[in-house]
Amino acid sequence: MQVQINSDNNISMHGKLSDSIGAYINNLLQRFDPYLTRVEVHLTGENVKKTGPKHKRCVLEARAKRHPSLIVTNNSTDIEDAFSGAAAKMHRQLETTYGRLADKRRRKQKMEGRITHVRAVSLAE
Repeated sequence: MQVQINSDNNISMHGKLSDSIGAYINNLLQRFDPYLTRVEVHLTGENVKKTGPKHKRCVLEARAKRHPSLIVTNNSTDIEDAFSGAAAKMHRQLETTYGRLADKRRRKQKMEGRITHVRAVSLAE
């Protein structure tokens, strides 16, 4: 899984921040590695009011191999809070999406086993 980090000119991106974001994403989403090709992190800073605190936004996009991309967004006044909130949302979204697919596959295998068992019983009679 590849992690790509993008930021606008309002966010000062340095090597330490970039490395920590990449390591955090790899650690958090490691179990979904077989399903994902790339995770894109988009960090933006926006000032809603000229005098108020600057708001940070983190958008995470998980590009899946055989499914549509999943996108989550989180806003905060701190870049770390915005990023960690978006990462938690993405983890829940991936858990929901791929957990359902795994359940569907298990149900299908279970049903095929039942059908095979019913056929075997009917042939024995």
